[in-house]
Amino acid sequence: MTGIALRRLFSAVPVLLIVSLITFGMMRLIPGDPSAIIGGLSATQEQLAQIRHELGLDQPVYIQLLKWYAGLLHGDFGRSLLMGQPVMEVTMQRLPVTLALSAYALVLTLVLGLLGGIFAALRQNSWVDQAAMMFSMFGISVPNFFLGLLMIFLFAVYLGWLPTGGYIPLLQDPVGWLRTSTMPAISLALLQVGLLARITRSTMLEVLRQDYIRTARAKGLPRRLVVGKHALANALIPITTVVGIVISLLLSGSVVTETLFSLPGIGQLLTQAVLNRDYPMVQGGLLLVTAFLVFVNIVVDVCYALLDPRVRYDAH
Repeated sequence: MTGIALRRLFSAVPVLLIVSLITFGMMRLIPGDPSAIIGGLSATQEQLAQIRHELGLDQPVYIQLLKWYAGLLHGDFGRSLLMGQPVMEVTMQRLPVTLALSAYALVLTLVLGLLGGIFAALRQNSWVDQAAMMFSMFGISVPNFFLGLLMIFLFAVYLGWLPTGGYIPLLQDPVGWLRTSTMPAISLALLQVGLLARITRSTMLEVLRQDYIRTARAKGLPRRLVVGKHALANALIPITTVVGIVISLLLSGSVVTETLFSLPGIGQLLTQAVLNRDYPMVQGGLLLVTAFLVFVNIVVDVCYALLDPRVRYDAH
């Protein structure tokens, strides 16, 4: 098991290097000058040149890249051009918001997606199956930002049940956190619920047709035991891989959701950084998010190996 984790960890290093290089290059290709944003409309050319010199933006691109890599070797992700704070510090301040929102959305996804897929498979071609698949198709088809706008209009503007935006920390006020996080979590989770429900249904149907399931039923085992211990346990192996993809999609989808609902998370932070041409913030923030996603994928691989002994055998 440790060998699998170490191999995945070593293979992640080139991924992080490629992501950092692509991010660095794309930020330099985006039109706009950070010094003009910092200096404002009234800044003179001399003042803009002074700002560029202080920020090191007047140096050749390859020098800027080498300096950034040198800082990464020492754990320094740079300083935000606009905030003047270390990128790591700013990211860690915003991280709890994104993680709490993603965790809430993940719980909704797992509960609704797994239950919907299991019940649809157990009642194939019934009204339950048709309703679950229609709901999953709706979730896959509707963009999360459009669903978010509809929920804001219905539950916040028209009914007045929930706030239109903002964020209250979970530890400060759990009820307030639920009020400010429920609509964003639902809009973020609905697409993943549809995906997970369809995958769970197809996987369960395939498992339920296996000979060992028919044998268990012929032995007179209770249905809950056949479904829970034999069918679902084997269906979880491919579903675990999908859950890893779902977590990645939830984190990437938080960019739009946090901006729409004015949540002070990493998604909103990176959006503002791109708009303001805050090079170090975008580069460091994306690299940290990528590192977290790589860690999630490693955890998923380890869980997959725990569920399927054949993976551990092949690894040796």
